Amino acid sequence: AFVPRGRSRIQTSKQPSHMRLSLPFLGLALLAATSMAEAFVPRGSSTAASRGGGALDAAAAATVTEVPTSPIAGMRPGTSGLRKKVEVWQEGEYIENFIQSLVDTAKASEGGQLDTIIVAGDGRYFNSEAMQIICRVLAGNGVSNIWVPQSGIMSTPAVSAAIRRREGGAAQGAIVLTASHNPGGPGEDFGIKYNEAFGQPAGEDFTEALYERSLEISSFKTVEGTEDIDLSAPAGTTFQLTDTSTVTIIDPYDCYLDALKSCFDFDKLRQFVKREEFSLLFDGMHGAGGPFARRVLAKELGMPESSLLRCDPRPDFGGCHPDPNLIYAAALVKKMGLKPDGSADESVDVSSLPTLGAANDGDGDRNLIAGAGCFVTPSDSLALICDNWDAIPHFAKAGGPKGVARSMPSSAALDVVAEARGIPFFNTPTGWKFFGNLMSSKEMFDKQDYTPFLCGEESFGTGSDHIREKDGLWAVLSWMSILMKANENTPEGKPLVSVKDIVRKHWGTYGRHFYCRYDYEAVDSDAANQMMDLIRDNFVDGDCSTISGDESGIKLIGAEEFG
Repeated sequence: AFVPRGRSRIQTSKQPSHMRLSLPFLGLALLAATSMAEAFVPRGSSTAASRGGGALDAAAAATVTEVPTSPIAGMRPGTSGLRKKVEVWQEGEYIENFIQSLVDTAKASEGGQLDTIIVAGDGRYFNSEAMQIICRVLAGNGVSNIWVPQSGIMSTPAVSAAIRRREGGAAQGAIVLTASHNPGGPGEDFGIKYNEAFGQPAGEDFTEALYERSLEISSFKTVEGTEDIDLSAPAGTTFQLTDTSTVTIIDPYDCYLDALKSCFDFDKLRQFVKREEFSLLFDGMHGAGGPFARRVLAKELGMPESSLLRCDPRPDFGGCHPDPNLIYAAALVKKMGLKPDGSADESVDVSSLPTLGAANDGDGDRNLIAGAGCFVTPSDSLALICDNWDAIPHFAKAGGPKGVARSMPSSAALDVVAEARGIPFFNTPTGWKFFGNLMSSKEMFDKQDYTPFLCGEESFGTGSDHIREKDGLWAVLSWMSILMKANENTPEGKPLVSVKDIVRKHWGTYGRHFYCRYDYEAVDSDAANQMMDLIRDNFVDGDCSTISGDESGIKLIGAEEFG
């Protein structure tokens, strides 16, 4: 799919864009056409540019070129970057236009210079090819240090950690190749988003400026005459793209591990998971979070490989939809003794089930939490973590969270805990960048410091101020810590206090908040907009008190929409 600049290509108007062939790779491309599995394997050409004098030779041979272009419509990022079908990104110079617009916007916000940028992705189809293009555009624009994780794969939480921690926070931002929980593969989704210097997703001012720039762009800069970057090279390997621009392969795990270890007591967790009564099942859904779960749960905490399900990243996510909810994490849900609606399957022996079940999405930032025969809604999970903050060292050493927040569509379960605990509470629009503003209130705006901070959203996102993204694995370790605390007086060999026990106790104290979310996918845009207009006219801007209840006994008392 990727054709290096300056090389001849074979293309006809009838070829789908993912079948474009580069003559030097003709044999490989033909093999890929007959074997989709082979097409999914990231390929790197000669790595001469990473070895000694070869690096200087490659830089000397490279040419920075300014290529004329025209604006391409439809490049306005949403709450989590720009997402399109992968064929859109593969068409023509779509990536070059978007990245040049992004670089111009980032330079303007950084006083005209970008020195250090991370480029990482969730491993979905077209990830490796797109990274090669992006690195060349960055080098063409004079970015001195381009950091790329080994294999090109890095969970979104790990990217945020690397921005904040690597070399003392030297990175000015990161270009993240992800469409999050959306499917990957030919005909599916691809996306790019930008995280800024504190590790947070770019704010609306930035994304709107990027969009405006995309409407006026007339050229992009790139580098020609360089070999491909070998993404499989060991951490520390460098590739000199120009005399002034170097790509360095970095360890994808180290900064993220440091961030997690600042939040949790790994030594105590390591002892707790040795208990025969405890077991865990983690579903990586073939996304970027899988290798990080293996590194943390298996290597660091010593849990068996049998605790890990689908933790090998695949460009098509193994054909699954990598969204950790009751529908798409069906295999895990069943193994936890649950029905598709989240209720307990009474025919299953609870004693035979894992103590804790969890799942990640495509880029590793979302989470599903379940106990044996007990599904924990995202809103309840957030409230329970808040109420049990003393089990989590990150909060305990500070005397509890100094601020908590939820997205507007989440249930009010967090609200009542925050009020009872005397913790400042915030209700924000959907989008992690709004949480990021609160977490960074002191460092960005010199306002009140709300850290340590806890936040979450109804779409299976939970996180804290250790980074500026939601973090699926952080949520899992939080629940492991809560279970460990709840069982500190449970003798060996006795049944553990379970997730269900903890949840039911919470409901007994605070009441139970029922919550539903409905997702409508691939619907007609005009019809959807008409429906939203009807809701605004009748409910948001109307008088809900005039609407009578029905046989359910549930009465509508309000409707909200963030502008």
